[in-house]
Amino acid sequence: MGQAQPSGGSRERGVGEVSASPSLRDGGRDFVTPTRDVIIIGAGPAGLACAVTMRAAGLDVMVLEKAGQVGAVWRRHYDRLHLHTDRNHSGLPGMPMPPDYPAYPSRAQMVSYLESYAARFQIKPVFNTKVARLRRDGARWLADTSLDAISAPVVVVATGIADAPHRPSWPGLDIYSGAVIHSSRYRNPETYSGQRVLVIGFGNSGGEIALDLANSGVDVALAVRSPVQIIPRDLLGFPILSWAILYRRLPARLVDFINAPVLRLAVGNFEKLGLRRAAKGPRQMIEEDGRVPLIDIGTLAKIRDGAIKVRGGVDHFTANGAVFTDASAEEFHAVILATGFRPDLRRLVPDVEGVFDDHGMPLVTGGATNAPGLYFCGQITVPTGQLREIGIEAQRIAQAAKTYVARAA
Repeated sequence: MGQAQPSGGSRERGVGEVSASPSLRDGGRDFVTPTRDVIIIGAGPAGLACAVTMRAAGLDVMVLEKAGQVGAVWRRHYDRLHLHTDRNHSGLPGMPMPPDYPAYPSRAQMVSYLESYAARFQIKPVFNTKVARLRRDGARWLADTSLDAISAPVVVVATGIADAPHRPSWPGLDIYSGAVIHSSRYRNPETYSGQRVLVIGFGNSGGEIALDLANSGVDVALAVRSPVQIIPRDLLGFPILSWAILYRRLPARLVDFINAPVLRLAVGNFEKLGLRRAAKGPRQMIEEDGRVPLIDIGTLAKIRDGAIKVRGGVDHFTANGAVFTDASAEEFHAVILATGFRPDLRRLVPDVEGVFDDHGMPLVTGGATNAPGLYFCGQITVPTGQLREIGIEAQRIAQAAKTYVARAA
């Protein structure tokens, strides 16, 4: 896809700029109620991609962002983070990542890319504007925001899956005297110099944070409760994502069966390190459970040389540390919860049927939902790369929304 050009109602202004509209009286307050074809909630990768594809489809779009900059979640990630998907498969519609970026761009480079993307396509979100609720108003949607109510026949929720930290609780956590933070608040090892740190969780955040700490000489242990799958970032000289894309049309069980021997050769016998191998293969785990295997970028090597200790699940906490499920106890100065994210979007869209599962995640992302005019982009975990999937979904949503708006006119 080439660079999208402004069209439709966005030709005279950047995407997200507010136009003048009649005022409404509500409880003694004056509300300016802008009307657009589409409201997009979120100015991260999904929101920006949808803004570009929808404007290219001739739709008039407003982007609402609760933070003060694009890519707010990416700005909060820990310092050493790099994409686990390669540069060539991580660009958004209309603008590849710069060729001078490394194969796996850094967090800072991703932020820079999002800023450049917004500038190139003149996407101008309405910042510092939180959407409290989406509700139907006849054939249109109303977004109740911190500033006013905004109306459109189409709304796209593009808030991402990494903006609702999950903080489990354990017995004794209230008496534990050390610092406890979620991985979303971790930045770098400096704070933990000279300390013993427990990282709970063996996803990619947990594995990489433990590696970051170990590389800086911090005494770190990983609490791993469940069986795991581990895959290399590159396989036979190609990014692991390329293999996932190659096999994307095959059933998950078949893909995992085909890949199992070479993956075992690539990562070795990690059961000897105190880890249990999950019965489900990596692809099946993602599709059925929404769990992403650890993409190993050095964590296993640090476990093998003892710099990262592996422990079982946490049973309970004491004032100075943790007791594990095997009854062993250790003292820790700090705990980092790499326990993932659980956004419940029912709070944002409370009055719809057949849209969310029992956890508040959308049943459909990248296409029409059970609520006319309501779409979600990038809200599920996929084996073929989150950024790549966002681009595909944004294209699909733009065409569906164009048809919907034309019929509603």
